[in-house]
Amino acid sequence: MGSILENKGVVILFFIFSLFELSAGAVHKVGDSAGWTTVGNVDYRQWAAAKTFQLGDIIVFEYNPQSHNVMQVTHAEYKACNASSPISTHTTGNDSITINTHGHHFFVCGVPGHCQAGQKVDINVLRSPSPAPSPLGPLPSPVPGFTLPAPSPSNAASPFAVNMLFRKLSWLLLLLSVCV
Repeated sequence: MGSILENKGVVILFFIFSLFELSAGAVHKVGDSAGWTTVGNVDYRQWAAAKTFQLGDIIVFEYNPQSHNVMQVTHAEYKACNASSPISTHTTGNDSITINTHGHHFFVCGVPGHCQAGQKVDINVLRSPSPAPSPLGPLPSPVPGFTLPAPSPSNAASPFAVNMLFRKLSWLLLLLSVCV
C-alpha cells in the first residue's frame, strides 16, 4: 500500500513540475517561414507588431550563416543601422535568444547593406501584456478543476513549440502509465 501512495506522490510531483515547464515562454521564429533574410521582402516591423512578447520567450533566428548574422544593438545603433559595437553577436544560423528583461531588444544583420534593406527587428516586451483571447478557448484537462491555457497566437503556428508540447505531454503520459 505504501508503494502505491509513493508512486502517486511521484506522479503528482512530476505533473506539477511538468506544468511549470509547459508554462515556459513561447518560441517565436523571426520572419516565420521566411526566417532572417533579405530575400522576399519580409517586413520585420510588421512581423514583430503582430506578436505579443513576454518574459521567457525564445526568439529564434534561422538564416544562412554564410550570408547573414544577428547582432543585438542599442536603440541608436538600430536606428542608424550601425553594427560596429554590438551588445552581442550570433553567427550559427540557428540562434535562440531568451528574452529575460522588459523593454525593447534591438537586432540587426551586421552584413553591410542588410540592415538598410530592412533586416532589423525590434522585440518589445511590455510590462503588463494584455493577452488576446484565443479562438480555441481553454484546452480540456484530464485533471478535474485544472485547465491548460489555450495557445497564444504568437506560438500557435510554431512547429517547434507544438513539438515541444507534445514531447512533454508524451513523457507525462508515459510516466503515468508506468506508475498506474
